[in-house]
Formats: sequence, C-alpha cells, structure tokens
Amino acid sequence: MNNNSKIIKNIVNDAIVKEISDAVGALEYGTVTVKVHDRKIIQLEVSEKKRFDEAWKIEEGGGI
Repeated sequence: MNNNSKIIKNIVNDAIVKEISDAVGALEYGTVTVKVHDRKIIQLEVSEKKRFDEAWKIEEGGGI
C-alpha cells in the first residue's frame, strides 16, 4: 500500500469515526448500529427514542 492509499484510508476512517461520534452525541435516548461487511463499516443506523417521563409528573389532570 503506497502513502497516498494510507492517507486516503486514514481520512475515510477519521470521517467514519466522526460520523459515529456525532450520531452518539446527538442522542439523548436511542441506538446507534454499525453494520460491517468484510471488516469494513458500510452502514450507520440511528434510532432515536423520545421520552415523556416528565409529562407524567405534572399535577393530576395534567399530562398530554
């Protein structure tokens, strides 16, 4: 592998790591799934959950 290939591979790897980090950082509750094929990350899935715990703490008669 020549130097240009290594540089490009590092840039791609850094971009993927940043995407994963950003996805995790944006979630309060949820799941980040990384799919791998032939030792390469090919897909990133983000499933976000919305929590409404605070809505039920409102006095009786309140809520949604």
